[in-house]
Formats: sequence, structure tokens, C-alpha cells
Amino acid sequence: MFTLADVGPSVLAGLGVAGQNVLGLPGARRVCLLVVDGLGHELLKAHARDAPFLASLVREPIRSGFPSTTATSLASIGTGQLSGEHGMVGYTFAVEGELLNALGWHRQGNGRPVDLRDRLVPEEVQPGPTVFERAVEAGVPVRLVVPREIGASGLTRAVLRGGEVRGVYALGDLVSGVLTALRESDRMLCYAYHADLDALGHGYGPGSDAWCHQLSVVDHLAATIANGLPPDAMLVVTADHGMVAATETDRIDFDTIPDLRHGVRMLGGEGRVRYLYAEPGAADDVADAWREVLGDHAQVLRRDEAIARGWFGPRVEDGVRPRIGDVVVAARGSTVVVRSQGEARLSRFVGHHGSLSDAEQLVPLLVATQGS
Repeated sequence: MFTLADVGPSVLAGLGVAGQNVLGLPGARRVCLLVVDGLGHELLKAHARDAPFLASLVREPIRSGFPSTTATSLASIGTGQLSGEHGMVGYTFAVEGELLNALGWHRQGNGRPVDLRDRLVPEEVQPGPTVFERAVEAGVPVRLVVPREIGASGLTRAVLRGGEVRGVYALGDLVSGVLTALRESDRMLCYAYHADLDALGHGYGPGSDAWCHQLSVVDHLAATIANGLPPDAMLVVTADHGMVAATETDRIDFDTIPDLRHGVRMLGGEGRVRYLYAEPGAADDVADAWREVLGDHAQVLRRDEAIARGWFGPRVEDGVRPRIGDVVVAARGSTVVVRSQGEARLSRFVGHHGSLSDAEQLVPLLVATQGS
């Protein structure tokens, strides 16, 4: 099955930039790539009545890649590679002795976040060329219509660099920004991003009343963009991941179970996928302890096992391997491994993602032209 890493190169090929259009996307001189955070394929199918426009465009889904989380998926879209190559291997992961929160580009842990953009320079953490740099080099202008607060973020610099950032405040100027950008040149790649569906999924749960109302808003957003497209333009809609809901009984608390903490030097990832950075010589014991506690609620693999199974794609660069935990934990069902003390806010989330289930992994790939 195709993945998010195929989206960028296929869009570029349709714009006439050298490369393979493995997704078979229609050619167009102007393209808006709209990423809706948290819009899983299974969720869209289950709530099609709340999103009639998007549902009318549904075709075969693609996979997000592992972990199925925003930082990793945006990197896959932005670089045309999976996590084993681009190296953005999760929500939080180890880089040069730091536990990097890739969304905020700060040190993960208790207390006030510490900005790491100077110590872990984004362009060095992810040095490969982006899809947008390739487009500009080939003569295709690029506009990034994204929330104003992330325009200069470490993650944007690492995986979305190359285009001109157009920061927006809300849905109104997102629509305006996209349609304005598409009319600025006879060739254009416009990347747009909307985050609120994911936020409501975390807070209330995917499929909740609030989430469904937001899905209706997103549907109107996409339809408005499609109806305003120039005749030679195309809208491509995808997502970074889906989501599952967790109940109180699904939560396993790292901070209150001594057997989970023994031998673990640093805990990365997030509730549905955890990286365990072990004390020297303790990795096997750590893996055994986590298997004993979690049982059938998770797959617990040593790093080399997870890599061999292709979780991070067909290739894992030597420099990326240390970023992956000595032990990788992928939750099954609706289990989440939380930190009630170290990650209090995240531990209260209802909706979670990151693991290998179809509910998290499958994302839509939708195509619309003017009037469709």
C-alpha cells in the first residue's frame, strides 16, 4: 500500500517536476495540498453524513507510516521519505542526549519547556531536501498557508522549508490565503494545514459530538476551496493519522508502576507508541518487564526487531537508529501508556494515535477540481 511519503513526489510529478507519480494523481499546473490533522480514513467513512463533500471523493486510502503521529507524518509529506530515512521518528525522541518534542521543538520533561532550536538546529536534525525545495528549484513557486504560530517553528524549518510562509489565524484567512496563492502564478504548489479536528479528537474523542461538528466545518472548508479553484488547479486532501479513543481502564501509568520504570533511562514517544531508552546493559530486562506488564495489550520489540519488520520503512539510516528507543512499544486495542505526573495534560486525552492499527494508520487521499 502507498504511504504519505508518496504524496509529495506524486504531486510534484503532476506539476511537471522530475519524479514518479506513483499515486496516479491527475496533472495540474496549480495544486493545493490540504492536510487535515487527525482525519483518519476509517473515521471519515464512519461519519460520512457529517462530511458529504469529502465522503464523495473517497478512494483507496494510503498509510501514514510509523509512528502514526503528526511530526513523523508531516516529515514524510515534506520529504517524500518514511521515518527511517527522514529521522523524525515520533512525537518525542532522543537526539544528542536530549529528549526532543518535535512539535514544539523543545525539551520534553517536567517544568517550563526549553527551546532547542539553537542546540538542535532543525536543518541539521533533518538535513535532506524537502519536496518544497525541490519544487522551487524546478521553478514552481511554493506557499505554506499554516497557522501563524508554527510558521517559524523548528518542525516547519526541518520538514516544510522551501516555500514562502503565509501565516493565518483561522479558517477564513486559510481559505483566502489558499485561493490567493493559487492565483499568484500560472504554476503553484500551495500547502495548507488545519489542526482543530485533531485537537477536538484528543479532548473529546474521535466521533464525539464536538468532533463531528468540527468535521462538518472541515468539509465546508474543503468544499469552499474546491469551488474557488482556478480552472487548471487541483485540491488534494490528506491527513497525518487517524485516532482511537481510550477509556480510564485502557490507561497504563508509567509513573506509578515500578516494574515499567526499572532500567529505563528515558521514555520517549507518546501514549500509543513508546520508545524506551535503557540504562547500559538493561535493554533485554526492560523489554521482558514491559512484556510481562502489558501482555497482549502491546507489541514490545527490541529496536533491531522493529526495524527488521519494516516499521520505519525499507531503510533506516545509521544516524537515525539511535533516535529509536532500545525497546519499541506499539499499543494494541485502545491501550495507552501514560505518565500521570510527567505528562499530565497528555495523560488526560481521550483520543490517541501513533501505533499500527488501521484506525490510526489509514488516511484518505482525496482529489477535487473546480465544481467537483
